[in-house]
Amino acid sequence: MTALTLSTAAAPGLRADAIVIGVAKGAKGPIVAPGAEAVDTAFDGRLAGVLKTLGASGAEGEVTKLPAPAGFKTPLVLAVGLGSEPEKDAAYEPEALRRAAGAAARILGGSKKAAFALPVTDAGDIGAIGEGVVLGAYSFDAYKQNARSGNGAKAKNAKAPLAEAALLGGKPRDAAHKAALLRAAAVGEELNRARDLINMPPNDLDPEAFAGIAQAAAKEHGIKVQVLDEKALAKGGYGGILGVGAGSAAAPRLVKLSYTSAKATKHLAFVGKGITYDSGGISLKPAGHNETMKCDMSGAAAVFAAVVAAARLGLEVNVTGWLALAENMPSGSATRPGDVLRMYSGKTVEVLNTDAEGRLVLADALWAASAEKPDAIVDVATLTGAMMLALGSRTFGIMANDDAFRSAVHEAAEEVGEPAWPMPLPEHLRKGMDSTVADLANMGERMGGGLVAGLFLREFVGEGITWAHLDIAGPAFNEGGPFGYTPKGGTGTAVRTLVRLAELTAAGDLG
Repeated sequence: MTALTLSTAAAPGLRADAIVIGVAKGAKGPIVAPGAEAVDTAFDGRLAGVLKTLGASGAEGEVTKLPAPAGFKTPLVLAVGLGSEPEKDAAYEPEALRRAAGAAARILGGSKKAAFALPVTDAGDIGAIGEGVVLGAYSFDAYKQNARSGNGAKAKNAKAPLAEAALLGGKPRDAAHKAALLRAAAVGEELNRARDLINMPPNDLDPEAFAGIAQAAAKEHGIKVQVLDEKALAKGGYGGILGVGAGSAAAPRLVKLSYTSAKATKHLAFVGKGITYDSGGISLKPAGHNETMKCDMSGAAAVFAAVVAAARLGLEVNVTGWLALAENMPSGSATRPGDVLRMYSGKTVEVLNTDAEGRLVLADALWAASAEKPDAIVDVATLTGAMMLALGSRTFGIMANDDAFRSAVHEAAEEVGEPAWPMPLPEHLRKGMDSTVADLANMGERMGGGLVAGLFLREFVGEGITWAHLDIAGPAFNEGGPFGYTPKGGTGTAVRTLVRLAELTAAGDLG
């Protein structure tokens, strides 16, 4: 992991591999952002012109390299685009700083130290830059032959993540600045833990292995953990989780992670879909749709990471995470279309499509979470392709049984830089899930399929409990090239939203 430090050192005398500065997009060309004054002075105030000559515009995601000026102990200046220059007297948006820092950290892979001289106006900017660095420096190379030498050290031809980032403009003795940096490290490192899980191949991350990883982390961070194996699930009547896992040689698990604070007055429950591989079951996915299905446990990974982050931050709120883990495979023992499952709640569900399995495992976990009467439940799932069609690959949908809570979740997501959009739960779509042989079916109308899935889940939320559903099918796995602090592969989407909800709840600002 990249170490984060605060530094008051003058930029010219700082020993580092590179100094990172910000460049904004102005009306007449690139604008050197605050924080880079020393560098601009060393260029006799002509840095913006030099950057323009090199083709820089200040656009978001743009990275320009140039030699450091005379007198600097760093050999390289890395100018990163911040996007449009803010209005007069306005500060740069935290997300712009986060993305710029992430892009720079990714470019600086293999470096020992970099100084970040990006605009800083308050502790929030320190947190955004630090978070961007940790997330942007992420790499997943555990399965590459040249990534490790025989003694476990990085091989010479493998790029290690940026080792240290010194943030200039921060105040090492300022409590708020130090807290912001510690938070950035904790949230960033746990989000990267979620990315690692998402990127792991399914032959190494089955439900039992996932549960074992959760147990180890819980022990390390003082979190209480309970794991229900297939025997306990059968005894408890968890028909949804068992039904989905019935076709796999890898048995399902339900993991409960409980972080408690002695000062807590509120209790949040997070529920994550954890399909460690989704073939579609008997309703087999068509060719071309299987290759990334190791990411179908992204919701459980996000929940797991958020609970550990809450523990590391010592938040004054009780947070319970439920990981509904199963592998959805076709075999002679697999659940068939037409089968009826008796869920943990006692309701029966006619399975019309075994590829609509995420809602089945979530239904059992939601009912289990409801039994503890938390103040709110938030579930996270790569649930429907329909949500991807509606919102694209970078935005997740939010549904809820309470409009005010849906708005609060949306605001929290936008605040931390996770694009999201509130979605409705139209009552007329519920009728499409009526079944002639069971209480309801796991499929309804094709149009509005993401909303239908949300309505299905609502059936398994305890009466009177506030609930929200995050369908992260689009942004959970990035099949394109990296951008900002987002890598190719698992993204860790929703971790930061969940952590922010826990923080707001602890502060009494969320209902």
